[in-house]
Amino acid sequence: MPQMHKIFPLFTIAFCICLAMSGTAQARTSAEIAAAFDSGVAAYDAGDYQKAFAIWWDLRFEDLAAMRNLGMMLRKGQGTAKDPAKAEEIYLRASEAGLPTAQADLADMYLKGELGPPDLARALPLLQAAAAANHPVAQFQLGQFYETGAPPLVPQNLDVARQLYTAAASHGMTEAAARAAYLGPPAAQTVAGSAPAPAETSDKTAPLAPPPLRVNPAPP
Repeated sequence: MPQMHKIFPLFTIAFCICLAMSGTAQARTSAEIAAAFDSGVAAYDAGDYQKAFAIWWDLRFEDLAAMRNLGMMLRKGQGTAKDPAKAEEIYLRASEAGLPTAQADLADMYLKGELGPPDLARALPLLQAAAAANHPVAQFQLGQFYETGAPPLVPQNLDVARQLYTAAASHGMTEAAARAAYLGPPAAQTVAGSAPAPAETSDKTAPLAPPPLRVNPAPP
């Protein structure tokens, strides 16, 4: 009997090592992840939302853009049941990893009251982070708050609003261009939250109801 007790832990350790080695061997390369992501985009564009959701769900631990797209589909109920709480969970993971599109989308959910009463306090840090990464929707929405003021969280500041609108308009957002024209040119050309940054992985323009990300960023 004592010998059996000694053999069993050794067998368990060996089995766990084999599982770990098997998981490592099955890890996908960047090219494989990109190909899978692109197949999800093709399915989405073809209207096969269930297939797109399944493909991106399989990438949820490997690709930030896939995570953001899953959040969008859960939010809209595309290819899966509409689930705002699950969308928030996935958006949060992508937001915390620094994806501006996820930050802007989650902020929009908070502002529109899709997870309870509208919550500017939770949306504001996400808007600021996305705007600082040059996300035009976040810049436009943040500009609106600075134009009107939202005490005590956002003071009215027309100079900041002008600059944010101008930054968003430079990406082709017509609503922002209209507000920038109404307020006139900014007094200064840069402001925290509107400085240029490397282009996001979304489409060239970002409408208020953004489409899925179509470019697969490098995996973390």
